[in-house]
Amino acid sequence: MTPTPRYTERFASLPPGDRRLLNSMAAVALLALAIGIVAGLATALVRGGLLSAIPNTGYRFLTVHGVSIFFYWLFTTQAALLLGFANSERGDGLAWPRLAWVGFALMLAGLGLSMAGSLTGTPLLYNGAPEMAIDKPGDLLLFNLGYLSLALGLMALPACAIVTLLRPRWRGQQARLSALGFALFTWAGFLMVTGFAALYTFAPGVLWALGMGPFPASHGTRWHIVFHNMHYLPLMATVILWYVLMQVLTGVKSVFGERFSKIVFSMYLIFVPPTSLYHMFLEPNLPKAVQIGGSILSLFVSVPTLTAFLIIVASLEVHARAQGAGEKGGGLFGWIRLLPWRHPAMAAMGVAVLSMGLGLVFAFVLIQAQLAPLLSDTFFVPGYFHFFTLGTVSMTLLAALSVMLPAIGGRALWRPELLRWMPWLAFAGLLVFGAAGITAGYLGVPRRVMNVSYQNQAPALWHGLMVTVAIGGAIMAAALSVFAAGIALSLFPARHKLASTVAPPGASLTVSWGGTLVQPGVKAWVGPISIGVIVIAMYAFSAIGFELMQTLPVTATGSRSAH
Repeated sequence: MTPTPRYTERFASLPPGDRRLLNSMAAVALLALAIGIVAGLATALVRGGLLSAIPNTGYRFLTVHGVSIFFYWLFTTQAALLLGFANSERGDGLAWPRLAWVGFALMLAGLGLSMAGSLTGTPLLYNGAPEMAIDKPGDLLLFNLGYLSLALGLMALPACAIVTLLRPRWRGQQARLSALGFALFTWAGFLMVTGFAALYTFAPGVLWALGMGPFPASHGTRWHIVFHNMHYLPLMATVILWYVLMQVLTGVKSVFGERFSKIVFSMYLIFVPPTSLYHMFLEPNLPKAVQIGGSILSLFVSVPTLTAFLIIVASLEVHARAQGAGEKGGGLFGWIRLLPWRHPAMAAMGVAVLSMGLGLVFAFVLIQAQLAPLLSDTFFVPGYFHFFTLGTVSMTLLAALSVMLPAIGGRALWRPELLRWMPWLAFAGLLVFGAAGITAGYLGVPRRVMNVSYQNQAPALWHGLMVTVAIGGAIMAAALSVFAAGIALSLFPARHKLASTVAPPGASLTVSWGGTLVQPGVKAWVGPISIGVIVIAMYAFSAIGFELMQTLPVTATGSRSAH
């Protein structure tokens, strides 16, 4: 069986300049990922006592890790994939290519400035807290200039994607945007808003460092705004990419139709912006009504993600059952075996779905007003957050790159029979890391203290949990490095140009169910059951959290520390 050729063929037929741009952006994104992996592993080893380093060096590792992964890997990759899939909607070439190159140059310059600021002077952590540089404004200047450059790039590149998507309508070649085109348009708009938010957050620090403005005392509140966008935008990108990869790997489109898909993608515009209140739960003077309102609103933030998840799973399930999955005695979950698991992208998506479920469970725990002050400054946060950043978002981005890069360069994906196991190995490490980290958080282990022994006054269990975190982190780092390196090999040109009659790279690893007739009345239960399991687990771990926190001898009063 062969895949739907639409995306692979259109990627291959893009103008050479567009392909060079996409390859260059992917290369820089993978470089940022590599830097972040090394720094993250070093941080975990220091916290576990397996690598000796003074606290300042440990915080420098942590700063480099957060900056390179959370800002440059996630957002450079998003920009590259947004441009790539917007370009492949019709395959006419990228609009405003010069602006796109300028935007990429700004992001590259931002990476250089941010790394220089992170490796020299005071380690400011990834939120660039100006209070830490009050005696050294030059350190803040270099650091914030990197973020401002990134912000400008995040406004330029999505603008090119938007014009590329709308150009066929302006030319009378398209009556309306497709469901994917609409999703990409929404994604681009959110990226531009995030760029504006970053300017709003970090420009005051630059002006203060230059002696042109007051000290940015309100940086914490501004950071909550930009962090909220940068927290949830990658999840929106993840869902959109699942929608695309479902078509690429199986040929399946939504059984609910394009209009319903557009409604779901529009829900991000409704539910995400108002839910930023929960990031302020640590503010000591936050009114009780705002805390309660923030908790209620935060429950809605997962609505579009879970709805899109239901669409994708239901669409795959009914098409798989149409292949005869039910007749083969597979039962409720037997159809899952028919998915193209031999493709590394499918394996990465499987890990992403499982990680999202676990991440949502513990995210619901954290957004409750009663638990947030107790857990937000503990290792619970990195313990659960890596289910999103690594298990869900990074795996999905790598899955999309494993489809786009071979199609652009015509070079088959390196050793897919090996690469398809790397997401599962990374997931195993993530389970170890997450279980130990979340347990440590419940037991009060602080999140930003490199040495948690407190001169041997802390419980012995704390050290054991941090060693376990380091072991899980090492497994994650090794598997993720192999997976990313295998995908990066597709950046190199193919030795032999593929003939037009040859199937695109990865074709033999996919299935083609798009033309299958789905009979009315086919049931799809796995998606709803999954949501039910998530809700039950949410309540269970919330109850566990309340019980454990009541046994601790420490009372949390709140602080102004950022996430």
